[in-house]
Amino acid sequence: MSLTERDASPSSAKPELDLQQFLPYRLNCLADRISQALAQLYAERYQLNIAEWRVLAWLSHLDQLSARQICQATRMDKARVSRAVQALEERGLIQRTPSSRDQRVHELCLTPDGQVLLESLIPEARQWESELLATLGVHEYRDLMNIMGKLERQLGRIEANGNRVQDRSGDPMEMPGSPTD
Repeated sequence: MSLTERDASPSSAKPELDLQQFLPYRLNCLADRISQALAQLYAERYQLNIAEWRVLAWLSHLDQLSARQICQATRMDKARVSRAVQALEERGLIQRTPSSRDQRVHELCLTPDGQVLLESLIPEARQWESELLATLGVHEYRDLMNIMGKLERQLGRIEANGNRVQDRSGDPMEMPGSPTD
């Protein structure tokens, strides 16, 4: 029997993936839905898109950042951050100044108008988040944050080690389907 005939036979098991049980898919869908729902709040009331909101939020958190640092923090691509920075600067919500350490880099910070906007927007965003989280108890919220932290740390280890991950004992193990040397 040829390879083609065997693959076409009903007895060969084809790989299947139930996306409703696949964590990366579920997390991505949930994150996208949450982001889009929250975006309605700041798009309608403040005329901000998701990228602009993220830039403002990071600047409210850390006061001064470069566009490159915002790309790293938000995991958005350079072009998207650049467009957001330009739009926010045109609206007078952020200010761009050359870095004293490297003239090729511009430091970004909120303007007084940007700070005023965030003084209204942040409490509304927190209230929206509270409504979303109202379904969780205090312990469930704490557990969710802890689990997310564990997954983020594990992902960092996976990224640092290629296709090798650490099991709970800390011993490296091959990921299923990873190439072997």
